[in-house]
Amino acid sequence: MLRSFRRAFTIIELLIVITIILVLAAVLFPVFKSAKESAYKGVALTQAQELGKALMLYLQDSNGKYLPATNYGLPDSSPAKIWPDGLKGYAKSKQLFVAPGSEGIYPESFSDRGMMTIGYSSATSIDKTQGCNDDQADQSGCISFNSVASFDKGDKPAAIALFALTPGGPTDEKYRGYEFNPYNGVPQPDRLDESAPLASDRDLVKELGPVLPAPAIEPILGRYVSTGHDTGETFVIFADGHAKVFSAAQISGAHTGIVWRFR
Repeated sequence: MLRSFRRAFTIIELLIVITIILVLAAVLFPVFKSAKESAYKGVALTQAQELGKALMLYLQDSNGKYLPATNYGLPDSSPAKIWPDGLKGYAKSKQLFVAPGSEGIYPESFSDRGMMTIGYSSATSIDKTQGCNDDQADQSGCISFNSVASFDKGDKPAAIALFALTPGGPTDEKYRGYEFNPYNGVPQPDRLDESAPLASDRDLVKELGPVLPAPAIEPILGRYVSTGHDTGETFVIFADGHAKVFSAAQISGAHTGIVWRFR
């Protein structure tokens, strides 16, 4: 009579198999993560192009006046106080206002504004009573202006940056994901208009929140394929509606040709 024989794995053999699996996981996980982030980046750029088209449609109906990032003349109870409400009628869906792969949301109210992950330049914000003047010499502390932004061909709108990815989170933790502040970076004396805002592929709100007020932070986030060394990328939508991808390091570099401080 033949007797079947099954040999069990020894503890050492099991440990070897587990070790091999762990090594393979450690090698392959970054590859899968990078591929996933690259896919998100591609979707985000397509999304940015759609938002750019929505902005151009808005401009046609507003006689060339750009939508304010924040309208401080409206009460907090008004959804129109922040920019998504003004642009949603020109967009295909509310999902266009959320960065792919992020935990952002479309803000149904002013209190939700921190949870957005696509930001609009606060240089478009308007406060007719307390806002800065366009010709004000020092605009570094400006969070709004007393007039609505508009550009003509002489202003080269193809170089003026209006939208980028931002870190989102609770408003009471100083997140303001619905906008970025173009005046919070280091000024370039020779080309002040190209002085870049704070930009990183790390969460600068978490890093700087304990020492700076919320309006002084409002950074750009290089969300995709980030390494912690500012190689992560974001789209930027320009005032003529076109969009392009840049790394956080590229944004922070000198003489990029991108106009951030357009007022």
